[in-house]
Amino acid sequence: MKTIFLQKHIIFKSVMLLISAFMISVTAQAQGVSASAKGVLDFETTVIDYGTIEKNSNGDRTFTFKNKGSAPIVITDIKKSCGCTVASKPNAAVMPGQTAEIGVTYKTSRVGAFTKSITVLSNAVEPRKILKIKGVVVDSENKLGK
Repeated sequence: MKTIFLQKHIIFKSVMLLISAFMISVTAQAQGVSASAKGVLDFETTVIDYGTIEKNSNGDRTFTFKNKGSAPIVITDIKKSCGCTVASKPNAAVMPGQTAEIGVTYKTSRVGAFTKSITVLSNAVEPRKILKIKGVVVDSENKLGK
């Protein structure tokens, strides 16, 4: 009688151990899937150098990126470091494998060197991505004394 009880007890513990191991395995796999099921912002460049440009010249530039992840990316907001920069984001979600652009315009009426930050907020693996623009705006007319 004691032997039968011991055998049932061992079988019960073995079954419980197998169920626990299975649950841990399923939980670990589910967490792995949810962690990797995100978009990945892959920018061609994170810094645009305007170089030396003339005052009041075209300040429009474009950051191009690709979603290299496995889920759509939604850009929720773009923060600029000052009012001299305007940025535009895609209106729709960027699907996996799709390429999109973030447009940036620097107000070139300000003469002098500049370095500005554009912070992209999204649901990507890296939810906060910092882009930079830099350059020097010159006024050739004033240098020549005209």
